[in-house]
Amino acid sequence: MSIELDLEGSVALVTGAGRGIGREIARSLAAAGADVAVNDVAGNEDACLETVAAVEEQGRRGLVVTADVGDEAEVDAMVERVEQELGPLGIAVNNAGITRDNVVIRMSPEEFDAVVRTHLRGSFLVSKAAARRMFRRRSGCIINLASVVGRRGNAGQANYAAAKAGIIGLTKSLAKELGGRGVRVNAIAPGYIDTPMTQALSEETRQLIVEATPMRTIGTAQDVADAVVFLASPKARFVSGVTLPVDGGLGI
Repeated sequence: MSIELDLEGSVALVTGAGRGIGREIARSLAAAGADVAVNDVAGNEDACLETVAAVEEQGRRGLVVTADVGDEAEVDAMVERVEQELGPLGIAVNNAGITRDNVVIRMSPEEFDAVVRTHLRGSFLVSKAAARRMFRRRSGCIINLASVVGRRGNAGQANYAAAKAGIIGLTKSLAKELGGRGVRVNAIAPGYIDTPMTQALSEETRQLIVEATPMRTIGTAQDVADAVVFLASPKARFVSGVTLPVDGGLGI
């Protein structure tokens, strides 16, 4: 269950929320009292509807808003629709992401660009659209999903590591720009989380990850969602510009 923090009356947008960590973030924000707009790319509407059902099970309103987070016009239209149908956007969670893993000597520019476009450009565009509205209202928070890989690097993931490192820098810059208007910006850097992507790893690889993690376990989507709910809540009212590791100590 989600940690209980009062988000009653808040409106949240979670990108990449059709499944996995994004779905758990959406559900947990709803459990804390927020209405939640659920974003994913066109074609994933059925998955988004399942997430909306999880939101509505918490007694909150849910809304499917499909958009490519790397397309500025689609992002602007999405945020406008959220505000028209749910109300003023107070929480924006940039979770959308993809992987195109490859060693750098074999990685194509297209593989590099696709990952940076979704993670970093997407976080920039959604943050920009949300910040314009939050800036005027002098309130709101933006939470970006970085990664332990953005802090440490990882072989075979130069594109992913570069994008996540960029998100950490984006988070700090936005926190400095927006803090004076009451808008907080933070990031979360998960370690290895039990998702379909990590479940596809070999048992040997998973065991190596566990052994490298001081807490000797792999995290859950709920671990990440609880951190998001905390950063979105009044309990974190004086927290901005940080990158919170949720990695079992892997990044130390």
